[in-house]
Amino acid sequence: MLDFKQTILQGIPNELPQKKEYDTSINHAPKRKDILSAEEKKLALQNALRYFEPQHHATLLPEFKEELNTYGRIYMYRFLPDYKIYARPIEEYPGKSEQAKAIMLMIQNNLDHAVAQHPHELITYGGNGAVFQNWAQYTLVMKYLAEMTDEQTLVVYSGHPMGLFPSHKDAPRVVVTNGMMIPNYSQPDDWEKFNALGVTQYGQMTAGSYMYIGPQGIVHGTTITVLNGFRKIKKEPKGGLFVTSGLGGMSGAQPKAGDIAGCVTVCAEINPKATQTRHSQGWVKEVISDLDQLAQRVREAKKNKETVSIGYDGNIVEVWEKFDEENIHIDLGSDQTSLHNPWAGGYYPVGLSYEESNELMANQPEKFKAAVQKSLIRQVEAINKHTAKGTYFFDYGNAFLLESSRAGADIFAENGKDFKYPSYVQDIMGPMCFDYGFGPFRWVCASGKAEDLAKTDKIATQVLEELKQKAPKEIQQQMQDNITWIKGAQENKLVVGSQARILYADAEGRMKIAEAFNNAIDKGEIGYVILGRDHHDVSGTDSPYRETSNIYDGSQFTADMAIQNVIGDSFRGATWVSIHNGGGVGWGEVMNGGFGMVLDGSREADRRLKSMLFWDVNNGISRRSWARNDEAIFAIKRAMEIEPNLKVTLPHKVDSALLDD
Repeated sequence: MLDFKQTILQGIPNELPQKKEYDTSINHAPKRKDILSAEEKKLALQNALRYFEPQHHATLLPEFKEELNTYGRIYMYRFLPDYKIYARPIEEYPGKSEQAKAIMLMIQNNLDHAVAQHPHELITYGGNGAVFQNWAQYTLVMKYLAEMTDEQTLVVYSGHPMGLFPSHKDAPRVVVTNGMMIPNYSQPDDWEKFNALGVTQYGQMTAGSYMYIGPQGIVHGTTITVLNGFRKIKKEPKGGLFVTSGLGGMSGAQPKAGDIAGCVTVCAEINPKATQTRHSQGWVKEVISDLDQLAQRVREAKKNKETVSIGYDGNIVEVWEKFDEENIHIDLGSDQTSLHNPWAGGYYPVGLSYEESNELMANQPEKFKAAVQKSLIRQVEAINKHTAKGTYFFDYGNAFLLESSRAGADIFAENGKDFKYPSYVQDIMGPMCFDYGFGPFRWVCASGKAEDLAKTDKIATQVLEELKQKAPKEIQQQMQDNITWIKGAQENKLVVGSQARILYADAEGRMKIAEAFNNAIDKGEIGYVILGRDHHDVSGTDSPYRETSNIYDGSQFTADMAIQNVIGDSFRGATWVSIHNGGGVGWGEVMNGGFGMVLDGSREADRRLKSMLFWDVNNGISRRSWARNDEAIFAIKRAMEIEPNLKVTLPHKVDSALLDD
């Protein structure tokens, strides 16, 4: 019997492991639509079998064929590891490169059953955000990482490890691409087809780049959004009501964020397993499955100004309609179902059970699509009734407005061109955070020790408090929000999976915090730290309906920033880099790039962090300033004062009266 390290180093075994039974206790991905022709199915099987020696093909062929016909994909369940997958302390991983071991830790964190949405299908969140396409890819990648030196780079094509290539110590240890399609082949059905063929995958934002840290990764941003949403309507969160939906991977952060903000939160979820998971983790305080009981409980909570999160075990459309009938005032409204993936489990239509929907989407996809669009029309009708009464509704960047418009819902403004409701980036995160350079900086303690995380929280707090003392008035609120967040991080019990933390910091804050971490590692006060960020950030993502929705010079539909971001990070010292098509708002709708960086206490790490983090943020600020965003112009001018080697082209404002002639 091989131990963990030996199993990793073995890679794909010479002798086939025993076939595994389908585990019904696990939250599984829905069956994908049957989209391949007979010849294409043969090609998919050939593509899967090429990972294995020819003597195994006769055994594996009927098995893979059954998976393809039953689930719409070949996951290779037989090769599920027998060991438990979770973020182990870094020293427990085999290998010659400490950087590679850190990447192995992050991969396993993304597939931890406590973290991943559909772990047996290698899907971390969002319904289709995959780390790998199949278990052979996972096995090979882990083996390559265990073998590699700091003079090699692993190249990964949409989950497939192309191999180890000679490079050098300052090069990234891994370069990841996900879903890089020729533009004319980037429609939703193209993903279905080419993913089924086994040649591409949807990496979401931080799944396929190994940087997902559980729902904490979005809690902070959601907390800031909710707080600023209440500030926007000039109301205290206490006694206020926030209504939304989704308790899966990323959306599961919403009730916890509502609790931290201090309001009453109602979050609907159609999948009972997702609701149970979030309730068991303490991310939602109460679960109610009866609408009358829900209405009564919300009235009571609003009256008593409670801080409480309620998961409604049912469809969100029913909640919007019930609260309208009962005249329950909603202060903030949103939606975080995975409408980037509307036809394959991202959104469940009202009037159908969870099981009925899964059956319909697999066997009658066109009928399911019609049901989804009908449901969206009905949901928008209910939302419009609430906004007429004063509700502030915003799109949470999940393509809700986009798919509602495609369904024919009453979602357009009077000009027939713009949406009635803003993206939260347009109204809140863009001008208040991204334009100033504030975004979701995150770190993972590679030791796996809770005490290391507590020490990093303390270090980050000290750095932020020092920076706030001399920060300009324009960013004082952002600084204070983050100090409040990090001080309360321990008591809010945000850790799921790895010992990780997130906070919104600008370039100066990220560099100062990282430098302080690196010094603490050098002194032996803490173990290695892995830096990263959500791709939902200042600079990494070009997404016209979310991250760059407050770009108004027409360039919101270009993707230069995301590509430049990854190229720049790769030669400025990132440990690994990734570039994805489709994360967050849908296949073909966005490009997003990310990085990981290992701090080991060395001078080289200090040099790399300062070079890379400065670029990683200011690339985005410079683009936003060129779009004539006043907050970004302020931020980039300040950055040029701090760093004399930075010289950015600034826009000249045009008198609009000249254009009216």
